[in-house]
Amino acid sequence: MRVAVAGTFGPLHDGHRALFEHALRFGDDGVVVALTSDELAVDTRHEPRPIPSFDDRVDGAADAIVDVDEWDREVEIRELETEHGIATDDPSIDALVVSPETAPELEAINDERRERGLEPLSGIVAPYVRADDGERISSTRIIEGEIDEHGRVLE
Repeated sequence: MRVAVAGTFGPLHDGHRALFEHALRFGDDGVVVALTSDELAVDTRHEPRPIPSFDDRVDGAADAIVDVDEWDREVEIRELETEHGIATDDPSIDALVVSPETAPELEAINDERRERGLEPLSGIVAPYVRADDGERISSTRIIEGEIDEHGRVLE
């Protein structure tokens, strides 16, 4: 199965590593990491915040993937320029790793795929990774200084 995972991935944290790990676990025919372009990363934020450059996020994702890849999968990192881009137009992708927050988007993605004559994607839901305080780890919380990338609460 060829699996995709998409996101901004910056700053990188253990929740992102869990998404990568799920993609790698199931992606025996390869993994596509769709990394939002700098412009899309700003446009899709629910709240304004600093975002590392695309090149820095590529480097961080590549390093994190090497750290969690116990299957030696083939991984391709691509730039995502529209919200559903790669997932809706790449016929080689069989499944999409999503978080509980993004899982509902799979229906719209599959509707677009069907309109294009493509098979729908299977969804692989990776659970949230929680910080020490029980709340989910997020890049926003890291930037705000609440937690570090591993979910340790900062004083």
